[in-house]
Amino acid sequence: MSLAKPVRHNTLITGASSGLGEGMAREFAKLGRNLALCARRTGRLDALKTELTRAYPSIRVEVRALDVTNYDQVFEVFRAFKTDFGTLDRIVVNAGIGKGQPIGTGAFRANRQTAETNFVAALAQCEAAVEILRAQNAGHLVTISSMSALRGMRRNVTTYAATKAGLASLTEGIRVDLLKTPIRVSTIYPGYIRSEINEKVRSTPFIVDTETGCRALVKAIEQEPAEAYVPRWPWAVMGFLMKRMPLSALARIS
Repeated sequence: MSLAKPVRHNTLITGASSGLGEGMAREFAKLGRNLALCARRTGRLDALKTELTRAYPSIRVEVRALDVTNYDQVFEVFRAFKTDFGTLDRIVVNAGIGKGQPIGTGAFRANRQTAETNFVAALAQCEAAVEILRAQNAGHLVTISSMSALRGMRRNVTTYAATKAGLASLTEGIRVDLLKTPIRVSTIYPGYIRSEINEKVRSTPFIVDTETGCRALVKAIEQEPAEAYVPRWPWAVMGFLMKRMPLSALARIS
């Protein structure tokens, strides 16, 4: 007989002022979850807090400014949210950027910024999160990777895909480390979900709107899987194929 999963009442989301972070905050609010929301743009966070507390008066929403590349601030903000709520039941490492250019075209600065934000800053967030979850001996760590993490990608996606692959590997290592504890660790691989990170991309197959995508993300996260492709159709099938297709085929889809 399987035990019911615990209700994760207090959820921290980074990068919550826009895109998938903002969308997930709305979906978790619908489920009655208290929210700890952080991002660089505090004006948008304040507006989101007002919206959610008005629509769902039974939940608590706290917001804080956070630039995830300010690594000391990551630890300060996570610990402050822990003090606010007493416990952090779920921490969603979501903040990231999509900036990038083909390797060797003089755009090292843009690629370095992507690498630092999507991997090094994610490492800091995971360090801060797991420190809290270890002290509690409970909770759920979630990292938002990408379907692009499954293979090397070309052109503007090369560095982005590499950072998301690194994040997936990091998360799996944490999962192994915490395997014999009550702490759950999930890697989520979103497919194409419309957000600010890809709003200028037009010819994108299988893309879904932000609300649909974030609803699927939260549904997957609530199941606390080790890994999940989101939305499951068609990305579970695409994931199987992407891992096996030759480079010539991969070049046509990336």
